[in-house]
Amino acid sequence: MGALHDAVAIEGDFATFPIRNLPRAFCPGCGTRMFARVPDTPTTGVVAARLTEGEFAPAFHIHCAEALAPVRDDLPIQRCTVHKHRNLLAHAPKHMHDELTEDYRDMIYADTAAEIEKKRKAFLRKWRLKCRAVADSLEEAGARLFTFTRLDPSQWKSTRTTNAIERLNGEFRRRIKTQTVLPCAETVPMLLWALLASGQIQMRKVDGWETLSQPIEPMPLDLAA
Repeated sequence: MGALHDAVAIEGDFATFPIRNLPRAFCPGCGTRMFARVPDTPTTGVVAARLTEGEFAPAFHIHCAEALAPVRDDLPIQRCTVHKHRNLLAHAPKHMHDELTEDYRDMIYADTAAEIEKKRKAFLRKWRLKCRAVADSLEEAGARLFTFTRLDPSQWKSTRTTNAIERLNGEFRRRIKTQTVLPCAETVPMLLWALLASGQIQMRKVDGWETLSQPIEPMPLDLAA
């Protein structure tokens, strides 16, 4: 999780090592990773699991409503717009795919939340007549497909799809395909940091990271439309 430098109080000794020019701090006694200073920004990255229980309150779920276990809180959830596009295509005759794709992308990639809502209503009106199964599939996703519109527009690109998650998952799968599974959960972060330290994978700043501290807007959709 990211926090402004002034909001993070650090006590005791720590050691640092750089990964791709990103200084990371760890405990010199046990080697536990603690935090990272992001260059050229006022941000300190803190490992949420290191905080005392109750100090960290998440505000948003991105593409994780049904991962290993269902999410059981009331926080907003964003479904992947790319996967929903594939769902819609599966419900439509092949000769309608190009038209459906154009309408869907015109809706999802509109510039403002109000414009997305307007085009969502138009999409439903049109496809209820052309192919009812397509409209039903879009309605099934509900507000969770458009939760990204509650964030600052600078974050929309990173939030709409699972691309970043899937790319990282692909790197893991490439390296464990011969054994198919990892021996334990602790192996996952060890492998991740080994890949980062060796330069085999590179992490970049999330689009819209400058506005991550802004509160989430109320749901703008009229689901009764």
